[in-house]
Amino acid sequence: MQTAREIYQKAISLKPHEQAELVDKLLDHLDTPDKTIDDLWKKESENRIDAYDLGKIKAVSLNDIIAKYTQG
Repeated sequence: MQTAREIYQKAISLKPHEQAELVDKLLDHLDTPDKTIDDLWKKESENRIDAYDLGKIKAVSLNDIIAKYTQG
């Protein structure tokens, strides 16, 4: 069995479009659905909507969020 380092060495010798194709395939493989995580996010989003509807939390504008994280 080849090591990741050996595979990497072979991959960097590929043509750029072949490297991009390999990266796409690897990322697709890693992005497999996980029902447990999906269910947790579904519940979280429903809880947030309920909290918003009940006035427990308020909406924040995108501009406010960007400003918060871009101020140095």
